Amino acid sequence: MVVEDDNTLREILALNLRSEGYEVVEAEDGERGLDLAREAAPDLIILDVMLPKLDGLTLCRILRRESRVPIILLTARGTETDKIIGLETGADDYVVKPFSLGELLARVRAGLRRGRSPEPATELSSADLRLDLLARRTYLGEAELELAPREFELLATLMKNRGAVLTRDLLLASVWGVDYLGDSRTVDVHIRWLRQKIEQDPSQPQRIITLRGVGYRFEG
Repeated sequence: MVVEDDNTLREILALNLRSEGYEVVEAEDGERGLDLAREAAPDLIILDVMLPKLDGLTLCRILRRESRVPIILLTARGTETDKIIGLETGADDYVVKPFSLGELLARVRAGLRRGRSPEPATELSSADLRLDLLARRTYLGEAELELAPREFELLATLMKNRGAVLTRDLLLASVWGVDYLGDSRTVDVHIRWLRQKIEQDPSQPQRIITLRGVGYRFEG
């Protein structure tokens, strides 16, 4: 579960976690976070300290009284005192903004190892399209497709979030990295290349749907 009031950051975190094979639920404030934690019983919680309605430290204390779920605190304040306060409320880890997605994902994996960790997916499939995430190989029927690394990552991200509309900015942040300075039209170009490879039969429905002015959705 991701509890973060910054919509863009929350969506980027959720997208990247789903791309790693995890199921993700989201909350935009502390009160919703408390309700959702009780309803969903998540395996790990990423919790922002500064939240509306109920701040993260208070929410952490309440959750810790009710369960041993691993909690990672996110904060813009990184003094030793702040870290001690955060950890003494019951948090298991503490990440200071700005942070790299790679570091956070590593901390998530470590937290799940300490708890009850679900295994990330190793294969994705939709009808006759199959992605082997470990070998990084793509198959359409019995034929193997030659995808460039960015094409593979883009397709994997879309398939892991099938049915959800992903904006160009979210896809750029997930596939090219949050520090990428290129134009969002890069996504459009790679989508066109992907379609040429995975939508070879014009009589079949499109796999990747364009929502003009918004982004893309994978239909499985």
